[in-house]
Formats: sequence, structure tokens, C-alpha cells
Amino acid sequence: MDMACFAVGLRFLGKTFAKYSLVASFGFAFFYSIFERFPPLLPDLSSTPLLAAILGGLFVGIGVGLVVRVGGAAGGDDALALVISHLTKYKIARVYLVTDLIVLALSLSYIPMSNIAYSLITVMISSYMIDWTQNFRNEEKDNISFVLNK
Repeated sequence: MDMACFAVGLRFLGKTFAKYSLVASFGFAFFYSIFERFPPLLPDLSSTPLLAAILGGLFVGIGVGLVVRVGGAAGGDDALALVISHLTKYKIARVYLVTDLIVLALSLSYIPMSNIAYSLITVMISSYMIDWTQNFRNEEKDNISFVLNK
């Protein structure tokens, strides 16, 4: 399924998308294999699912935001969200939110509602953080050029 999403991304977003996506995918796999060999950096948060949901949203949002900021994707869902955003002109964070909400709604058939609630928190925070990461420093640049052009 991921390969199909990447192929659609290549078709609509071009070779630059493919290049950055390849780097992001291999980079993720490489660093995952390294970090897998060491003990966790954070404590086990399974007893505090709210904190886990909040931190998960922050980390996922910043990580995905950095990759999509340059036009790449680290997974098929990222590629699909980028294509939908490109075709509809909706903000990428909004597209992520909608696609994740659809997945969560479909997951209600086999995941308990309490877990879905925590996933909703993660999805909302990650969507916000994707938008924040993508726009970080852009507003500052806009303000500087406005002042310089006065």
C-alpha cells in the first residue's frame, strides 16, 4: 500500500518528492535500527496514557512536519496526505487531521473507545505541530520582508 501511495506522490509531486522521501524513509529505518539497540530514552509511559498521547503528538508532529516541510514523505500515509493537499490546496496539517480521523473512525470496530480517545489527542496535537513546524520562521520572514519593503 505504501508503494502505491509513493507512486501516486511521484506522479503528482515529482522527482524532488521522490528524492526527499527516499532519504526520509531510509533515514527513519536507519535511526530506528540504531535506537532499537539501546534502552528507551523516555520512561515507560503506558501507565500514564494521557502523557504518552501528548508526547506522541508532539514528537510525531515535529518529525512529520520536518519531512513534509521540504516536500518529502517518510511513509505512505504522508505521501497520500501530500498529494491530497497538493490537489485540493488544503493545508497539509488539515489533510493529515482528516485522514487520521477517518482511520480512527474505522478503527472503532476493533479498538476500545478509551484508546481511540487518547489517539484523538495524539492526532490533534500532531496536526497542530505539523502546521507549526511547516510555518516556523516563515511568518518571521514575511514580517521582515514587510518591514524592509516599507
